Amino acid sequence: MSDILKPSRRAFLRGSAAAAAGLTAGAAARAGTPDPLITEIQPWAQVFGDGVDATPYGLPIEYESDVIRRNVEWLTADTTSSINFTPIHALDGTITPQGCAFERHHSGAIELRKQDYRLMVNGLVDTPLVFTYDDLERFPRENHVYFCECAANTGMEWAGAQLNGAQFTHGMIHNMEYTGVSLRTILNEAGLGAAGDLADKWVYVEGADASSNGRSIPMEKALDDVLVAFKANGEALRKEHGYPVRLVVPGWEGNLWVKWLRRIEVMDGPVESREETSKYTDTLEDGTSRKWTWVMDAKSVITSPSPQAPITHGHGSLVITGLAWSGHGAITRVDVSKDGGVTWETARLAKPGEKMALTRFYLDTEWNGEEMLLQARAMDETGYVQPTKDQLREVRGENSIYHNNCIQTWHVMPNGEAENVEVS
Repeated sequence: MSDILKPSRRAFLRGSAAAAAGLTAGAAARAGTPDPLITEIQPWAQVFGDGVDATPYGLPIEYESDVIRRNVEWLTADTTSSINFTPIHALDGTITPQGCAFERHHSGAIELRKQDYRLMVNGLVDTPLVFTYDDLERFPRENHVYFCECAANTGMEWAGAQLNGAQFTHGMIHNMEYTGVSLRTILNEAGLGAAGDLADKWVYVEGADASSNGRSIPMEKALDDVLVAFKANGEALRKEHGYPVRLVVPGWEGNLWVKWLRRIEVMDGPVESREETSKYTDTLEDGTSRKWTWVMDAKSVITSPSPQAPITHGHGSLVITGLAWSGHGAITRVDVSKDGGVTWETARLAKPGEKMALTRFYLDTEWNGEEMLLQARAMDETGYVQPTKDQLREVRGENSIYHNNCIQTWHVMPNGEAENVEVS
């Protein structure tokens, strides 16, 4: 596969000028007929608007009412143990508003007051401890932006194109700024002398909801970048995201990000709980399953144009945009193909990639009604390149559910509409 060469700066400037001239000419043509939205005083300019106390907690305006999380009804038996999806097709930038951020529950979102919150640290520690919410707020705190991705994100696509929309194929993800205390600080407060050699030690983390959703985490990761978080995007966690306290495990599958965190136990080995044996393992073609595949490999998706975000503005300048991420570190490059992977162009990153956080990319191009097979291909700082479906299937077959980071394809038709197709 050959890459399309980048244009020179002079050619780029000529192209930009031409594009600008085209936009100006189009706007001037439309301005030839009086536009009543400009020439006539509109109703909103004739009356007073809402006062500053109309909505004490600001809400999206009604005209954005379609930008919501969505559930797939047939995916689970009911919504108590289910998932809904971030409307990534309707967002820009990288930070996910809490109200749009996907949620996954194993026994429903519980209501737990700060005053009733307790976090127990036990097991192979020098001093077993119990912390209140107020206790946690007294520790030195940190702020980090991380993505949280469900291991089943894109899981329906293993056997072929299934769900028609970026929200449904890739929307089990959000990217927020978390505030909290490092797990390392909490463990050190309890003391790890009793654990002896930490090289083979684990921590078992458990939630306060009915499912408990316990997971084992190697001590090396626990002492690295794991966060006991109580804020997201500057405000308290939402109920559905684990209020008042959750675990944040950067770059690793979302099931490890235990919500309503109630217990941390230092142990000699993993617990091998239901959620890390019968679930969240990678079943191969021969029926065997790989476990401990926690890290979310480099992945990307074009969010617009896409099935839920068709081209509606006609021919001319077009911005192709999407998201890329990697649990191994920062995204360093994203390529975009308009012809199903035959040729590639390097997209522009909105800003340098950040470790274990979403990166926004843009490809500024022209579209004149030609059909396109849009794909994005991400690369991270380790040199890892996002694979095709065929490359994944060569290793994993089609029995898997989890950790599908394949290249996604949208077929854009001459009318600007798009659909999910498979080009392996």
